[in-house]
Amino acid sequence: METQNPETLYNRLGGARGIEALVDDIIERHMTNPAVKSRFLPIKDDSVHFSEVRKNLIEFLASGTGGPERYTGKDMPAAHRGMNISEGEYMHVIDDIMAAMDKHHMDEQTKKDVLFIAYSLKETMVNL
Repeated sequence: METQNPETLYNRLGGARGIEALVDDIIERHMTNPAVKSRFLPIKDDSVHFSEVRKNLIEFLASGTGGPERYTGKDMPAAHRGMNISEGEYMHVIDDIMAAMDKHHMDEQTKKDVLFIAYSLKETMVNL
């Protein structure tokens, strides 16, 4: 019988520092991904908005994976309403997340757990 690893997903992602580094790499991939960069590059030109988006991504990932951080941003539908994100764009964003996790040498179970979270949020972000 297989036993569950008691370590939280938060810890497997490297805790606060690991998640911050992972988010920075995810953002960088979004900024260079031809399929989604037009949505992300304008954010980079507004340093206040960029800092807020980055902070929200870090808080969201940290709090949602078992960390002590508290997410202070909008809920997913409110944050993405009016953006009309397509399924294809959503998949490119997920690909960027998985590539960033590969760069950070995340194990397969950790990647699967993050992928599960990403897919569970899809309906709260796509075609709104």
